[in-house]
Amino acid sequence: MRIETSRLRSVTALSTAAVALVLGISEAAAGTGAPSPWEMSMQGMVTEVGRDLSNFHTYLVWLIAAICLFVLALLIIIVVRFNERSNPVPSRTTHNTMLEVAWTIVPVLILVAIAIPSFRLLRQQLVVPQADLVVKATGYAWYWGYEYPADQGGGFKFDSNMITEAKDLKPDQPRLLGADNPLVVPVGKVVKVQVTAADVLHSFAMPSFGVKVDAVPGRLNETWFRAEKEGVYFGQCSELCGNGHPYMPIEIRVVSEQQYAAWLAEAKQKYASVDGSGSLKLANAQ
Repeated sequence: MRIETSRLRSVTALSTAAVALVLGISEAAAGTGAPSPWEMSMQGMVTEVGRDLSNFHTYLVWLIAAICLFVLALLIIIVVRFNERSNPVPSRTTHNTMLEVAWTIVPVLILVAIAIPSFRLLRQQLVVPQADLVVKATGYAWYWGYEYPADQGGGFKFDSNMITEAKDLKPDQPRLLGADNPLVVPVGKVVKVQVTAADVLHSFAMPSFGVKVDAVPGRLNETWFRAEKEGVYFGQCSELCGNGHPYMPIEIRVVSEQQYAAWLAEAKQKYASVDGSGSLKLANAQ
């Protein structure tokens, strides 16, 4: 009985996902900030880059579906019209100029239709606008460390570990995604994140922001986001980095400017300064 119920639930979820995909409401049904059960699409986006990335993904899905249906239709036509029973004497056609031109030009046009929005999206991701806040994220085995520079009201750093005990989780923190010390940023501000690693390769990924960048030891990569909605957002290390890889959550709390100012004042007292002088400054990415 339990197996039948589980199967029914799976079929219902898959049917719902298929209908949502067909109707183009998959993103609206997806969770925002954290994965949701039976989620078949990308998470809801709260940044401009994230929405463009999600739209590009949907565009590619429809394009691929159209190509697959076209190829399937050709196969069915060939099987029906050119089988051995219908054509006992096979055609000896070796080439067809128009056909060869068509199957050369059409794929090129498809690649151009993919490349143009792809390059536009890459430029949008890689060209960092003037930042209102710079934060450095360092991947360790297996947790994250965050640094706020002194010239932007910070001058402190702290470690962010996964909360292991269920009793310590807050109501808005999912299991395996909640962190003891989340990254806190103000809403509507451009946040530049400088990412590196102290030991092995990691990856800083936040699905609802459309952000994912490798953390490489000895190298400073950077990405950016501007969250348009207050809330709690969860990501994870997205590079297989060792046996502790599943336990490197990234929690970002997007708050109002007033709440951010209050948190900043509290954090400076809680975490103190890096070297006692409060002169922490971040380098530029190379």
